[in-house]
Amino acid sequence: MDVILLENVETLGDKGSVVVVSDGYARNFLLPRNLAEQASPGRIAEVRRRQEEEAAKKVRDVDRADDLAEILGKTVLTVTAQAGEDGKLFGSVTAADISKELFRARNVKIDKKKISLEEPIKETGDYIVEIEVHTGVKANAKVIVAPAGQE
Repeated sequence: MDVILLENVETLGDKGSVVVVSDGYARNFLLPRNLAEQASPGRIAEVRRRQEEEAAKKVRDVDRADDLAEILGKTVLTVTAQAGEDGKLFGSVTAADISKELFRARNVKIDKKKISLEEPIKETGDYIVEIEVHTGVKANAKVIVAPAGQE
């Protein structure tokens, strides 16, 4: 019997795959547990169409991420913070601060977990920060930490 897998089944295949299994295995195991559904020509065509749409969406998402990475690579952010005479900050500049500044400057919402800082920035100066825009797509943005009042 031909069935379309609704979930990943370790011994058979991935979700959306059309596989041939014995009638008993389909009726007694796969179908009652909603792991698969019986395949028909119309349903197979619908699953193939949906897979093509998902593949096209992934390509569009990667293209958008590449464009965003290019924009972020040209971005210079200026973050102001209270600092002493020697350039040491009274607090620190964190990934959350950089995320807020990115939203303010470029209207781009990046999760603070996607901004990699080995540790919070505690001195004024210029820093290069790596930002994960999408899976496998990263950008480097320049962050200038300036003392408050000297923007």
